[in-house]
Amino acid sequence: MSVQPIPYLTFEDWLAAEREATDTRTELVDGEVFAMTGGSEEHNLIATNIVRELGNQFRRRPCYVYAGDMKVRADAANFGAYPDIMAVCGERTYHDQRRDIITNPTLIIEILSDPTEAYDRGDKFAHYRTLRSLQTYLLVSQHRVAAELYVRQADGRWLLSTYDRLADSVPLESVEASLELAEVYDKVELRAISDSAQLPSQGAP
Repeated sequence: MSVQPIPYLTFEDWLAAEREATDTRTELVDGEVFAMTGGSEEHNLIATNIVRELGNQFRRRPCYVYAGDMKVRADAANFGAYPDIMAVCGERTYHDQRRDIITNPTLIIEILSDPTEAYDRGDKFAHYRTLRSLQTYLLVSQHRVAAELYVRQADGRWLLSTYDRLADSVPLESVEASLELAEVYDKVELRAISDSAQLPSQGAP
């Protein structure tokens, strides 16, 4: 994401411009519009692997997985974004009849990159947490075997579990699925692979 914001816009202004754009994509954060950067090969391979794995597990079930071009809106904030991957189980709700903006994701997955990692962990996650439907937020590194799973608890807190071995399976209970990290990182050339005997750790952020 670029560090050069465009002047303040409402969500509807941003959406109208975004739907007319043909060669660029932006995200709206508190009224400021930021240009999105292109994804690396690692980013694209991981996204493709995850969509394939979830799609296979969603067969003949009322669950849907979206990648890349589908937007999300947080009504509680002047915020619109393109999550790397979203999933919805049950009835889907949309912003309008165009059906290109989901407002009730159950699961959101972001693939971390150097320019956006702090944002994905911080302000972006804060906006995502305002979505009452969201039960699970997963961050996946594209440079090493690492996944951070945040799960909403009954009292509203988010429980963090981390996974860093190719043998690990990440449980996505909110959509009754799981992700094997060996499949997530299939064909991905990583800078460093951590495949130690360390068990996943848990704690509350």
